[in-house]
Amino acid sequence: MTNSSHATLSVSHLTTEFTSRAGIIRAVNDVSFSIEPGQIMGLVGESGSGKSMTGYSILGLIDAPGKISHGSILFQGQELRGMSAEGLRQLRGNRIAMIFQDPMMTLNPVLRIDTQMMETIFAHQQVSHAKAREMARDALVKVGIPAPDQRLLAYPHQFSGGMRQRVAIAIALLNQPDLIICDEPTTALDVTIQGQILFQMQQLCKDSGTSLIWISHDLSVVAGLADTVTVMYAGKIIEHGTTQQVLEQPRHPYTQGLIASAPSRQAPQTSQTRGRLLQQIPGMTPSLLNLPTGCAFRPRCTYASAACELVPPSRLVDGRDLRCHHPLPSLPPLHTPQTLSSLASQQEAN
Repeated sequence: MTNSSHATLSVSHLTTEFTSRAGIIRAVNDVSFSIEPGQIMGLVGESGSGKSMTGYSILGLIDAPGKISHGSILFQGQELRGMSAEGLRQLRGNRIAMIFQDPMMTLNPVLRIDTQMMETIFAHQQVSHAKAREMARDALVKVGIPAPDQRLLAYPHQFSGGMRQRVAIAIALLNQPDLIICDEPTTALDVTIQGQILFQMQQLCKDSGTSLIWISHDLSVVAGLADTVTVMYAGKIIEHGTTQQVLEQPRHPYTQGLIASAPSRQAPQTSQTRGRLLQQIPGMTPSLLNLPTGCAFRPRCTYASAACELVPPSRLVDGRDLRCHHPLPSLPPLHTPQTLSSLASQQEAN
């Protein structure tokens, strides 16, 4: 899963810590994965699982009291950890881009849209003013913004939240980066525009070899978009494999719980099942300051035993990486004979 010589990104044993008065918080704990050119990886888990912090760590956006305390981040063979601020600045927005959940983390409220987009181009490309403006206009068209010439002259406050997010996505795509990290960027968008952007992302990766990390809690989006799925819990990766492996046949109890709690439009409705509450994972996500001994999921897991009081090592099970003492047996899919199709069709139906 790591250290591929041809990988766009190879993360090995990454650990990111924050120091607080109550103690040390390991928001990202011994995380390893790799992404090949053109590959889309879905990074999923509950809030607080470490998904977004993994993305920030890759881009070097961790400031005091946080720090990357251990691990390696190789981008096209180049080590990013310890790189100078200027070196990272040359990479960000050019070869590596990030799309944030909140578009105002990208947009400057006092600058016009054309100014912000063209400055992004000028920072990394030597093109004429007319060419930069044309590139900015085309980028707005790609994300479904009508009247792009007029919109270029507007300010962020003149856009709705969804329109601002589309502008932020357009800015990330301007310089055709080799790696894009998306932190739930389509949450604020209506489903029509969301589907359009997901399609464009897939085409971008297919046509240009761009690698994509899609951070999300929405399994239906990941099912229709990603090639591989990485599941995080309490700062650790607990399951990683192809999308079909993980969503059709989950082997970790936590992954199974996530899928079982997602509504299915294709599940058969009977008088016994109609109106029944969705399955839930019992308990709450533990505090990173007070993690249980051994497996962090142990207090919530119905399969836990005395062995789970020891930290489970990462191992290969049925072709996927798994961190569990008691892998689930290969069972029929949770919703229908086509769980993956069910989740993907749920996204289309929405």
